Amino acid sequence: MTTILETPPPGGGRWTPLRQAATHVLLDNWTGAATVPSRALYPHQWSWDSAFIAIGLRHVAPRRAQRELETLLGAQWDDGRIPHIVFNPAVPLDAYFPSPDFWRSSTAGRAAGAPRAVQTSGIVQPPVHALAAWQVHLADPAESRRRGFLPRIYPRLAAWHRYLATRRDLGGGGLAAVVHPWEPGLDNSPYWDAALARVEPAPPHSFRRADLAHGSPSDRPTDLDYARYVRLAGVYRDHDYDDARTPHAFAVEDPCFNALLIASEHALAAIARTIGADPADARAHLRRAEETTAALVDRLWDPAAGVFGARDLLTGEPIGGYGVSGLVPLIVPGLPARVTAALLRTAHGPRFRLGQVHLVPSYDLTAEEFDGNRYWRGPSWFNTAWLIYRGLVRQGRAGSARVLRTQILTAAGSTGFAEYLEPYTGQGRGIRRFAWTAALALDLLHSGERDVDERDVEDVEEIEDVEEAEERDTGGDGASTTRGGAGAAR
Repeated sequence: MTTILETPPPGGGRWTPLRQAATHVLLDNWTGAATVPSRALYPHQWSWDSAFIAIGLRHVAPRRAQRELETLLGAQWDDGRIPHIVFNPAVPLDAYFPSPDFWRSSTAGRAAGAPRAVQTSGIVQPPVHALAAWQVHLADPAESRRRGFLPRIYPRLAAWHRYLATRRDLGGGGLAAVVHPWEPGLDNSPYWDAALARVEPAPPHSFRRADLAHGSPSDRPTDLDYARYVRLAGVYRDHDYDDARTPHAFAVEDPCFNALLIASEHALAAIARTIGADPADARAHLRRAEETTAALVDRLWDPAAGVFGARDLLTGEPIGGYGVSGLVPLIVPGLPARVTAALLRTAHGPRFRLGQVHLVPSYDLTAEEFDGNRYWRGPSWFNTAWLIYRGLVRQGRAGSARVLRTQILTAAGSTGFAEYLEPYTGQGRGIRRFAWTAALALDLLHSGERDVDERDVEDVEEIEDVEEAEERDTGGDGASTTRGGAGAAR
């Protein structure tokens, strides 16, 4: 196993090349209105990717970070859902599957208020968006106020949270449910194996995987996994994306998804206060955060395991196992002290070995199902590591947070901003020049260092020159729905 640094990144100019490289990943992945995760494998706009990307962009281009979120929210459905993919019409249909002609959002989603001018998927991803919006505002409050950023997006974010709190409370216990493994973002985690086993796979001839053209089959979900993903999405589509009417074969309460909803409710309360909304609105967001926190502990906390688990709503039974999703609630304000203490013990214990392996494994290192190379069945991901870092800071574990921050920055640079890592060796896996890896590295660099050297200023100015031209084209309100092709920002 490679050596893991145990000291925080030094200040000064040593990290300047990493800043430059991360900034240029985001420049190169910009399409004119949003940032793609990867030009090759993920050539459209993804929901929680854009939230993480905006968190990084805010440090070098606050206006562009605002537009990132505005573009995503421009594809929101009338029922409040933020779709997990917003499709770029300039990208060929065969570049990604499932493509727009599979989802048929403008027709199948008509009753739910899918936009007619933009094609999207019909499922969702974790609600990081209000948290991202609040951080983007704080990066440049004057620019945010000038553009009316928060007042314009607050109603959309509030509608998104209402959708999750009402139509997605499928278990009736105060938690949002996910109805597809792509929704919690941990696609093929062993968490979902038992629930997926009851899903009849789609026929092999009914779909063609585009992902295998860009990655090793040993890194990706299996064909059987994909066939079940396709079946679930197709059934949801064929029931017009109606949450109540769809006979869900997969319905789960996930701890990461709900922890992010709680954190974003706290952010919405701050946004409501900042824009001068009715004080009752801010109180309502805080009340929902408190109620969801209580439901999270009541329904998903496993005191014997010392970790949050998921709950299968079709059986009513807890889903056992140790996934990184179960550690993410460390970010939640107001967790009982006994819960946070146990979570920290689990994180540092043999199942995750925080500080002893690279970043945070996505699944139990000691489990038979662990696979350090295959997508979410064991590899360490930068976004979940960033969330655990924030949780460690919240819980006052400065030493552990410093070690994890150093690991994230070192690995981002050494792997060329890989999509994820093998946790024992630190070898980069998946796609390189991955946008959220670059963005979250930028966030950690700037959260620990406030000095900007001359070259960084030039990078920022390059982005801002383009932004000024784009803002003239859109009238300055960020309302453009342009989805230009590669190189539009350069």
